Parts: sequence; structure tokens; C-alpha cells
Amino acid sequence: MEVLIETIKKIMLLMPKPLYETLYMVFASTLFSVIFGMPLGIITAISEEGNIWERKGLNKALNGVINIARSFPFIILMIAVFPLTKLIVGKRIGTTAAIVPLTIAAIPFVARLIENAIKEISPGIIEAAQSMGADVKQIVFRVMIPEALPSIASGITLTIINLIGYSAMAGAIGGGGLGNLAIRFGYQGFQKDVMIGTVIVLVLVVQIIQGIGSRIYNKLLK
Repeated sequence: MEVLIETIKKIMLLMPKPLYETLYMVFASTLFSVIFGMPLGIITAISEEGNIWERKGLNKALNGVINIARSFPFIILMIAVFPLTKLIVGKRIGTTAAIVPLTIAAIPFVARLIENAIKEISPGIIEAAQSMGADVKQIVFRVMIPEALPSIASGITLTIINLIGYSAMAGAIGGGGLGNLAIRFGYQGFQKDVMIGTVIVLVLVVQIIQGIGSRIYNKLLK
């Protein structure tokens, strides 16, 4: 019993800073990926053949970029964008530096989720808006986005959860956070209790975020 209490105390002392770093990385990169990924997803959706702003060439190019970007393993991507990371934040590694590759990895993911959310809207709703004289901008902002909000909220929740996994990988090469704690103290330091504690905290964080996301989705759906 004493050993268990000491283990809990040790984990509680080690956990606050890495947990903060993980949440900081994840929510900052989520914000930026939504800012850049949402317009990309909307344009990809409305520019496809037969949609309200048909642009076949542009649609093909955007789909190609999204597919290529999504095919990069995150660890390779993080190393590949080191020069860009240094240009933006002034250094290649660290918690703030990790936001750059996390954002780049999440943008195509968000774009595809937003695209699918827009495509799920009933064509009848779009046709009704067109029949009332709505232009492309009005249809996007007054019809498509409001109708797709539940799916968008669900997609953002999924993005956050995926970024938690990515942030743990970022910790492997100096990104900080819970991944760094698990590797440095848990794996390299041969402290299994720290490794197990980190996994438990990650699971709890994911469950909390999923629960909040589900509540927001259900509220928007009503």
C-alpha cells in the first residue's frame, strides 16, 4: 500500500507540466488546423463536379494536395518541416515548435472531414436555397455551414483525439508533453509506473474530450 501511495505521489509531481504542454500543443494546433483546413475543405466540396461552384481543375489539384499531405507519417513530416518550424518559431524542437508540424499534419485531415460534412447535406436544401436566389457565398455561410455543424463538431473532436496521439509522438524528438515524459522517465528511465501513469492520463484525457464532443454534437443535432 505504501508503495502504491508513493507511486501516485511521484506521478502527480511529474504530471502537471507535461499535461499542460500536451494540452497546449493539441489545442493550439487544433485551432490553426481548423482555421486553415475548414476553408480548404469547403472549397474542395463546392468545387467538385455538379456542385454549386464547379471547378474541376481546382478540385483535382486540391484533392491531390490533401491526399499527398495525409500520406506522410507524422515522425517523417515533423523532421521534414524542421526548417519551416525554425523559420516560424525560431527553433526546431520544443513544445511551441511542435505546434507547426502538428498543424500541418492536421490541416488535410480537417479539410477532408469538413468536405465530407458538407457533402452529407441533403441536395434538396441546397436546391431550395438556389431557387430563392441565394448566391454561392450565402449558400456556404447561411446553409451549408449551419447544416453541417453537428458533423463539423464531431470532426473537430476526432481531430483533437488524433492530435493527442501525434503529440505523444512529437515527444519522442523533443516536443515535450506526456510523450516526452513516458519516453524519458518511463522507457529510458526504466520506470514502469510512470509509463503506466502516463497511459492512464492519456486515456482519461481522450475520454473527457470525447464526452464533451459527444455532448456538443447531440446539442447541435437537436
